[in-house]
Amino acid sequence: MTTTLTQPGSGDRERPARATMKDVALLAGVSAKTVSRVVNGEPGASTEVRERVLQAAQRLDYRHNLGASTLRRKDSRSGIVGALLQDVGNSFSAGLLRALEDSLRSAGLSVLAASLDEEPDRERGIVADLVARRADGLVLMPASNRHEYLVSEQRAGLPIVFVDRRPHGVDCDSVTVDNRRGAGLATEHLISGGHRRIAMLSDLEEIETAHERIAGYRAALHAAGLPGDPALLVPSVRGELEATQVVTRLLALPDPPTAFVTGRNILTIGAVRALRSAGLSHQVALVGFDDFPMADLVEPALTVIRQDVQRIGAEVGRLLLTRLAGDTAPPKHVVLEPTLVQRGSGEIRRRPV
Repeated sequence: MTTTLTQPGSGDRERPARATMKDVALLAGVSAKTVSRVVNGEPGASTEVRERVLQAAQRLDYRHNLGASTLRRKDSRSGIVGALLQDVGNSFSAGLLRALEDSLRSAGLSVLAASLDEEPDRERGIVADLVARRADGLVLMPASNRHEYLVSEQRAGLPIVFVDRRPHGVDCDSVTVDNRRGAGLATEHLISGGHRRIAMLSDLEEIETAHERIAGYRAALHAAGLPGDPALLVPSVRGELEATQVVTRLLALPDPPTAFVTGRNILTIGAVRALRSAGLSHQVALVGFDDFPMADLVEPALTVIRQDVQRIGAEVGRLLLTRLAGDTAPPKHVVLEPTLVQRGSGEIRRRPV
C-alpha cells in the first residue's frame, strides 16, 4: 500500500466516533485484553474466541489503531517506510515508488510517499514528520546537497537508503545510476550519426544527477574532438513549457543544432513539441534521458537512455530490508548501468550541407 503524505487541512469536519476495542469486547463477550491479543496476532486465544472477536470487529466496522499498538510493542515497529521523492507525479518517481512498494509488501511494510519539489526545507520538515510518526525506514531522493542533519537519526538506528542521488555528509546505503555514462552514451550515439552541433537541455546544474549528465555530455564531445559551444548547453530548464521555448529558440540560431540531448523526461516532451511545431521531427535527432509511457508511440518513436526503475526499486527495498533485519555492515553504494534504447528519433542522421 502506498499513501501520499500531505499536510493536514484546516477545514476538516468532525469525524464520527469509531468503535473501540471495548465495544468489540462487549459484543464478543470477552475481555479487552483478549481482543488486543487477537487484533495484534498474538497467541493466547482459542480458534473459537478468535473467530468471535473478528466477527464482532467486522460488525462494528472496527479499525485497529496501529499507532497505539506500536507504542506498546517491544520492537516499536510501525510497519511504515517513508519514501521522499522529487515528484511522485513524474513517471520515473512513480515507477520507482511502485517497484519499492512491490519489494516491501511481502515484509508487511507500507510506503508513505511525499514529493520534495527540489525544496531542501521541505525535505527536512517531512523527514522530521516521518521520524515523529516512528517510520521504520527512510528512502530519500534528496533535494538538499548536505545531509549531516540525518546523522542523529542514523545513530538512533533508523535505516536510510538514498536513491538516484548520493549522500553527502552522512554515510548511508545508496542506489544510483551512472548518470555521466548515460549522457555520454546519448551524445556518442548522436556523434556516430554524423552530428556535430549537439545541444543539451538540463535541469539545475547544482542537482547531482544534472551535474553528472552535463559532465557526460561534455566528455563525449571532448573525446570526439568537438568544441563545446556554450550556446548549445542550456541548464536550469525546469519544465515542459520552458523546454519547448528553449528548443524553439535554439532552432532559430543562424547555425542551429542538428541534434538534442534532453536531461529529463519532461524536458524530452517539451523538445518533442517544439520539433513537431517546427516541422523538424524527422530532420533533427533527439535522445532523451529516462524512458516514459508512450515514448514508443511518438512519431518518430523516441530513443532514450533508460534507467531500470524496477531494478532500482528492488535494490533499494533489498538494502532497506537487510538493515531492518539487523545488518550493521558498512554502507553499500550500488551503481547501476543505464541502457540506450534505440527507437528512431536518435537514429536520424545529420543531413549533408
